[in-house]
Amino acid sequence: MILDRFQLAGAVAVVTGAGRGIGAATAVALAEAGADVVLCARTEEQVRAVAEQVEKAGRRALAVTADLSVPGAAEELAQQAADAFGRLDVVVNNVGGALPRAFADTKRRHLEGAFQFNVGVAHELTRAALPHLLQAGGAVVNVSSAMGRLAGRGYLAYGTAKAALTHYTHLAARDLAPKVRVNAVAVGAVATSALDLVMTDESLRTRMEEATPLHRIGEPEDVAAAVLYLASPASRYVTGAVLQVDGGIDQPNLDLGLPDLS
Repeated sequence: MILDRFQLAGAVAVVTGAGRGIGAATAVALAEAGADVVLCARTEEQVRAVAEQVEKAGRRALAVTADLSVPGAAEELAQQAADAFGRLDVVVNNVGGALPRAFADTKRRHLEGAFQFNVGVAHELTRAALPHLLQAGGAVVNVSSAMGRLAGRGYLAYGTAKAALTHYTHLAARDLAPKVRVNAVAVGAVATSALDLVMTDESLRTRMEEATPLHRIGEPEDVAAAVLYLASPASRYVTGAVLQVDGGIDQPNLDLGLPDLS
């Protein structure tokens, strides 16, 4: 049956940023598809709570509390996963983010920090996991953003970093084929605590909903379903792809009301 291709029975997946939002929903989705999951987040209480959900789905969970921006942390995470479960089939690079900032306030350190957090960490973990992924014929899914292709005012550092992550996906897919598939999801506005930090005014949410053809903010499960597809054998003939999970938004000059200090 075609639905069998969406199953991950016997697989082991690592999900970063797994303590809440998209990462948490993705970890649970992969577990429901049959994978054991290594969850990584900076907050122990959150990641353990999600690990409990994975175990309720009948799968094994390993909760790891770590800051992946620290040198060597990604390599240690990959080793912990391999030591705990003996294999590694899927890596979901969900760590990322950067607060919006006016152009005049965006300094070099903001650009460098956004690049390291959104691209550097993904590369470090993928590289560390590569021997296991090659052995398993595994899959990597990077969580990028619609802001990597839209010119959202105030998103210079974040948008530039996510655009880099998107192209990183294309390049890594070419380098690691045919044994390892590398794809990405480019997400739009999703109802998470990170979105709450940006959209503090209800009018901003309304503006975003109006700019989105589906006229709503996404849910973490919307993204998790797309990640499951790209992580599973259902997408076995897909690599180097960027799946837009953004409600169809296509506003090349998106303005969410940030102060114009350029």
